[in-house]
Amino acid sequence: MNDQTISFLRRRILVRHHPSAFLLGAQLLSLVLYAASDGVHSGRALLGAFSAIVLALAVWVVSRTPATNWIAWVIAIPAFLLSLLSALFVDSQLLVWSSLLEAALYFYTAGSLIAYMMGDHQVTTDELFAAGATFTLIAWGFAYVYLVCQTWYPASFSGAARPGEPRTFIELLFLSFTNLSAAGLGDVLPITSLARVLVMLEQFVGVAYIAVVVSRLIGLTIVRRDRTNSS
Repeated sequence: MNDQTISFLRRRILVRHHPSAFLLGAQLLSLVLYAASDGVHSGRALLGAFSAIVLALAVWVVSRTPATNWIAWVIAIPAFLLSLLSALFVDSQLLVWSSLLEAALYFYTAGSLIAYMMGDHQVTTDELFAAGATFTLIAWGFAYVYLVCQTWYPASFSGAARPGEPRTFIELLFLSFTNLSAAGLGDVLPITSLARVLVMLEQFVGVAYIAVVVSRLIGLTIVRRDRTNSS
Protein backbone atom coordinates (compact mmCIF):
# COMPACT_ATOMS: atom_id res chain seq x y z
CA MET A 1 0.00 0.00 0.00
CA ASN A 2 1.61 3.25 -1.15
CA ASP A 3 1.63 6.60 0.63
CA GLN A 4 -1.13 8.08 -1.55
CA THR A 5 -3.49 5.23 -0.69
CA ILE A 6 -2.75 5.58 3.02
CA SER A 7 -3.32 9.33 2.82
CA PHE A 8 -6.62 8.79 1.00
CA LEU A 9 -7.82 6.28 3.60
CA ARG A 10 -6.91 8.63 6.42
CA ARG A 11 -8.94 11.42 4.80
CA ARG A 12 -11.92 9.09 4.40
CA ILE A 13 -11.69 8.09 8.06
CA LEU A 14 -11.52 11.75 9.08
CA VAL A 15 -14.55 12.64 6.96
CA ARG A 16 -16.54 9.64 8.21
CA HIS A 17 -15.78 9.89 11.92
CA HIS A 18 -15.32 13.63 12.47
CA PRO A 19 -18.01 15.53 10.51
CA SER A 20 -18.27 18.14 13.26
CA ALA A 21 -14.65 19.11 12.65
CA PHE A 22 -15.47 20.20 9.09
CA LEU A 23 -18.42 22.30 10.22
CA LEU A 24 -16.33 23.93 12.94
CA GLY A 25 -13.52 24.59 10.48
CA ALA A 26 -15.93 26.14 7.97
CA GLN A 27 -17.40 28.40 10.63
CA LEU A 28 -13.95 29.58 11.72
CA LEU A 29 -12.86 30.05 8.11
CA SER A 30 -15.89 32.23 7.48
CA LEU A 31 -14.64 34.57 10.22
CA VAL A 32 -11.44 35.01 8.22
CA LEU A 33 -13.48 35.67 5.08
CA TYR A 34 -15.56 38.30 6.88
CA ALA A 35 -12.39 40.10 7.90
CA ALA A 36 -10.78 39.77 4.46
CA SER A 37 -13.86 40.93 2.54
CA ASP A 38 -14.69 43.88 4.79
CA GLY A 39 -15.27 46.85 2.53
CA VAL A 40 -14.77 44.82 -0.67
CA HIS A 41 -17.62 45.16 -3.18
CA SER A 42 -17.51 41.52 -4.27
CA GLY A 43 -17.25 40.30 -0.69
CA ARG A 44 -21.01 40.00 -0.21
CA ALA A 45 -21.38 37.47 -3.04
CA LEU A 46 -18.37 35.50 -1.80
CA LEU A 47 -19.77 35.32 1.72
CA GLY A 48 -23.17 34.33 0.39
CA ALA A 49 -21.66 31.45 -1.56
CA PHE A 50 -19.61 30.31 1.41
CA SER A 51 -22.66 30.58 3.65
CA ALA A 52 -24.40 28.12 1.33
CA ILE A 53 -21.52 25.69 1.84
CA VAL A 54 -21.86 26.04 5.60
CA LEU A 55 -25.58 25.31 5.30
CA ALA A 56 -24.80 22.11 3.40
CA LEU A 57 -22.29 21.09 6.07
CA ALA A 58 -24.89 21.75 8.77
CA VAL A 59 -27.36 19.40 7.07
CA TRP A 60 -24.61 16.79 6.71
CA VAL A 61 -23.81 17.01 10.40
CA VAL A 62 -27.50 16.65 11.33
CA SER A 63 -27.63 13.43 9.28
CA ARG A 64 -24.97 11.98 11.60
CA THR A 65 -26.97 12.74 14.77
CA PRO A 66 -30.18 11.23 16.22
CA ALA A 67 -32.19 14.23 14.93
CA THR A 68 -34.70 14.04 12.07
CA ASN A 69 -32.82 14.76 8.85
CA TRP A 70 -35.76 15.83 6.66
CA ILE A 71 -36.48 18.78 8.95
CA ALA A 72 -32.99 20.09 8.27
CA TRP A 73 -33.54 19.72 4.51
CA VAL A 74 -36.89 21.54 4.68
CA ILE A 75 -35.15 24.48 6.34
CA ALA A 76 -31.90 24.30 4.38
CA ILE A 77 -33.21 24.30 0.79
CA PRO A 78 -35.10 27.63 0.96
CA ALA A 79 -32.37 29.04 3.21
CA PHE A 80 -29.78 28.08 0.57
CA LEU A 81 -31.73 29.75 -2.25
CA LEU A 82 -32.59 32.89 -0.31
CA SER A 83 -29.01 33.20 0.94
CA LEU A 84 -27.71 33.26 -2.63
CA LEU A 85 -30.42 35.68 -3.76
CA SER A 86 -29.80 38.04 -0.83
CA ALA A 87 -26.10 37.99 -1.70
CA LEU A 88 -26.81 38.95 -5.31
CA PHE A 89 -29.66 41.43 -4.76
CA VAL A 90 -29.86 44.01 -1.98
CA ASP A 91 -33.41 43.50 -0.70
CA SER A 92 -34.49 43.80 2.94
CA GLN A 93 -37.24 41.18 2.65
CA LEU A 94 -34.87 38.63 1.15
CA LEU A 95 -32.39 39.41 3.90
CA VAL A 96 -35.02 38.93 6.63
CA TRP A 97 -36.30 35.59 5.37
CA SER A 98 -32.86 34.18 4.57
CA SER A 99 -31.62 35.25 8.01
CA LEU A 100 -34.62 33.69 9.77
CA LEU A 101 -34.17 30.39 7.92
CA GLU A 102 -30.43 30.31 8.50
CA ALA A 103 -30.94 31.03 12.20
CA ALA A 104 -33.54 28.22 12.35
CA LEU A 105 -31.15 25.76 10.67
CA TYR A 106 -28.24 26.73 12.92
CA PHE A 107 -30.36 26.36 16.05
CA TYR A 108 -31.72 23.02 14.85
CA THR A 109 -28.22 21.78 14.06
CA ALA A 110 -26.98 22.98 17.45
CA GLY A 111 -29.82 21.13 19.18
CA SER A 112 -29.04 18.00 17.14
CA LEU A 113 -25.38 18.15 18.18
CA ILE A 114 -26.33 18.62 21.82
CA ALA A 115 -28.57 15.53 21.62
CA TYR A 116 -25.66 13.68 20.00
CA MET A 117 -23.23 14.71 22.75
CA MET A 118 -25.70 13.87 25.52
CA GLY A 119 -26.66 10.52 24.02
CA ASP A 120 -24.04 8.39 25.77
CA HIS A 121 -21.50 8.40 28.57
CA GLN A 122 -18.40 8.36 26.38
CA VAL A 123 -16.51 11.35 25.01
CA THR A 124 -15.18 10.89 21.50
CA THR A 125 -12.95 13.20 19.51
CA ASP A 126 -15.86 14.10 17.27
CA GLU A 127 -17.95 15.10 20.30
CA LEU A 128 -15.20 17.53 21.31
CA PHE A 129 -15.33 19.03 17.83
CA ALA A 130 -19.13 19.05 18.14
CA ALA A 131 -18.86 21.11 21.35
CA GLY A 132 -16.96 23.81 19.47
CA ALA A 133 -19.23 23.62 16.44
CA THR A 134 -22.33 23.95 18.63
CA PHE A 135 -20.94 27.10 20.21
CA THR A 136 -20.34 28.71 16.82
CA LEU A 137 -23.75 27.59 15.54
CA ILE A 138 -25.54 29.21 18.47
CA ALA A 139 -23.48 32.39 18.02
CA TRP A 140 -24.29 32.57 14.31
CA GLY A 141 -27.95 31.80 14.93
CA PHE A 142 -28.36 34.69 17.36
CA ALA A 143 -26.37 37.00 15.06
CA TYR A 144 -28.93 36.34 12.32
CA VAL A 145 -31.75 36.94 14.80
CA TYR A 146 -30.14 40.27 15.72
CA LEU A 147 -29.91 41.13 12.03
CA VAL A 148 -33.63 40.48 11.60
CA CYS A 149 -34.39 42.56 14.70
CA GLN A 150 -32.32 45.44 13.33
CA THR A 151 -34.03 45.21 9.92
CA TRP A 152 -37.47 45.40 11.49
CA TYR A 153 -36.47 47.99 14.09
CA PRO A 154 -33.49 49.99 12.70
CA ALA A 155 -32.54 51.60 16.02
CA SER A 156 -32.28 48.31 17.91
CA PHE A 157 -28.49 48.40 18.29
CA SER A 158 -25.90 51.11 18.72
CA GLY A 159 -22.14 51.13 18.88
CA ALA A 160 -19.09 53.13 19.83
CA ALA A 161 -18.31 53.75 16.16
CA ARG A 162 -20.99 55.33 13.95
CA PRO A 163 -23.66 55.24 16.69
CA GLY A 164 -26.48 56.41 14.41
CA GLU A 165 -25.91 53.83 11.68
CA PRO A 166 -27.10 50.20 11.43
CA ARG A 167 -24.65 47.60 12.68
CA THR A 168 -22.91 45.39 10.14
CA PHE A 169 -23.31 41.63 10.35
CA ILE A 170 -19.76 41.19 11.66
CA GLU A 171 -20.56 43.64 14.46
CA LEU A 172 -23.72 41.70 15.36
CA LEU A 173 -21.74 38.46 15.21
CA PHE A 174 -19.16 40.01 17.51
CA LEU A 175 -21.96 40.99 19.90
CA SER A 176 -23.28 37.42 19.74
CA PHE A 177 -19.90 35.86 20.54
CA THR A 178 -19.26 38.23 23.44
CA ASN A 179 -22.70 37.48 24.89
CA LEU A 180 -22.41 33.72 24.49
CA SER A 181 -18.93 33.62 26.00
CA ALA A 182 -19.83 36.12 28.75
CA ALA A 183 -16.85 38.29 27.76
CA GLY A 184 -18.94 41.40 28.41
CA LEU A 185 -17.40 43.68 25.79
CA GLY A 186 -19.65 46.69 25.19
CA ASP A 187 -18.70 47.96 21.72
CA VAL A 188 -22.19 47.10 20.42
CA LEU A 189 -25.18 47.67 22.68
CA PRO A 190 -28.86 46.68 22.48
CA ILE A 191 -31.11 49.73 22.66
CA THR A 192 -34.73 48.64 22.21
CA SER A 193 -36.61 46.32 24.56
CA LEU A 194 -36.79 43.53 21.98
CA ALA A 195 -33.04 43.69 21.34
CA ARG A 196 -32.31 43.54 25.05
CA VAL A 197 -34.62 40.55 25.52
CA LEU A 198 -32.83 38.72 22.70
CA VAL A 199 -29.47 39.50 24.27
CA MET A 200 -30.66 38.21 27.65
CA LEU A 201 -31.94 35.01 26.03
CA GLU A 202 -28.55 34.42 24.44
CA GLN A 203 -26.80 35.05 27.74
CA PHE A 204 -29.04 32.44 29.38
CA VAL A 205 -28.38 29.96 26.57
CA GLY A 206 -24.64 30.54 26.86
CA VAL A 207 -24.57 29.92 30.61
CA ALA A 208 -26.80 26.84 30.25
CA TYR A 209 -24.61 25.43 27.48
CA ILE A 210 -21.44 25.78 29.55
CA ALA A 211 -23.09 24.50 32.73
CA VAL A 212 -24.84 21.47 31.23
CA VAL A 213 -23.07 20.34 28.07
CA VAL A 214 -19.46 21.49 28.34
CA SER A 215 -19.15 20.66 32.04
CA ARG A 216 -20.55 17.18 31.34
CA LEU A 217 -17.99 16.56 28.60
CA ILE A 218 -15.20 17.74 30.87
CA GLY A 219 -16.43 15.51 33.71
CA LEU A 220 -16.68 12.43 31.48
CA THR A 221 -13.20 13.13 30.08
CA ILE A 222 -11.74 13.30 33.60
CA VAL A 223 -13.51 10.08 34.62
CA ARG A 224 -12.19 8.27 31.53
CA ARG A 225 -8.66 9.51 32.17
CA ASP A 226 -8.81 8.41 35.83
CA ARG A 227 -10.03 4.96 34.80
CA THR A 228 -7.25 4.67 32.24
CA ASN A 229 -4.61 5.66 34.79
CA SER A 230 -5.93 3.27 37.44
CA SER A 231 -6.09 0.27 35.09
